Amino acid sequence: MNDETLKRRKILVVDDEERMVRFIRLNLEHDGFVVAEAFNGKQALQRLRDATPDLILLDVMMPDLDGFEVLQMIRETSNVPVIMLTAKGEEDDRVRGLELGADDYITKPFSPREMGSRVKAVLRRSEVLAGSMHGLIQVDERLKMDFDRREIWLEGKIVKLRPTEYRMLFHLVQNAGWVISHDQMLTKVWGYEYREEPHYVRLYINYLRQKLEQDPANPKYILTERGVGYRFVDFRREQE
Repeated sequence: MNDETLKRRKILVVDDEERMVRFIRLNLEHDGFVVAEAFNGKQALQRLRDATPDLILLDVMMPDLDGFEVLQMIRETSNVPVIMLTAKGEEDDRVRGLELGADDYITKPFSPREMGSRVKAVLRRSEVLAGSMHGLIQVDERLKMDFDRREIWLEGKIVKLRPTEYRMLFHLVQNAGWVISHDQMLTKVWGYEYREEPHYVRLYINYLRQKLEQDPANPKYILTERGVGYRFVDFRREQE
């Protein structure tokens, strides 16, 4: 994603502190983004419909509707990337945000450089996945996938995946039979800037197993190579 592409990206900033919104706006506009503002949860949901942002920066601590409640409502209708802004920096808040479908979080106070780096990384990975997998992929009788249509079928029913879960599954299936290390997965799914965040990988591997595996404690699709990383079962070889 180059600077010219970035200039066309619209960021919705949601925070009840006007000074924080102004600080974020000035720095994002300096980087070439178009910025929309909202100062509470209800405004955020309205701006989501009106402004159709490419990414949302969403504060956790707000009156009336907090950031988690707003995120839940966003995820009912939209897969727009969301970065949570939290003053606490507590792991429980970070995990809760990720579980509700956030793509990342930034702990206040943060520098303009960190914010810009995170925003660009999330936008990059939200781009349409490019790959050589086309058409219906049948792993076995239970699991089928169509990455062209962004559909995952399990026992005849569509499985709803969060954007990050979808990206992770794509890279696992694309490299079926090969081990992807923690560092490689972080770089592929989240971006190079996240190579020091291994808990992201463990968390989302667990989410995928809960949704796809018949017995998540004894997975048959997403296998762990201890001390190395993860691999998707080589279903293509088994079908030969």
